[in-house]
Amino acid sequence: MATYECNACGMSVNASCGKCDSPLVDDVLQLDDGNEVQISKCPNDHGKIKSPMCCGVDMSCAA
Repeated sequence: MATYECNACGMSVNASCGKCDSPLVDDVLQLDDGNEVQISKCPNDHGKIKSPMCCGVDMSCAA
């Protein structure tokens, strides 16, 4: 399961898919301009989300 953690305050978040309740997994989305965005996605292809925010910045995922 992807665990996102705030580097500023230490809060962490685990997420699961609302359709199948499977734990989301960490992944990277390659943008058309070559940049990468860290995301979590459903292992059963129900969708993906951008990393959550905390303390005004994106939380990071080490998983």
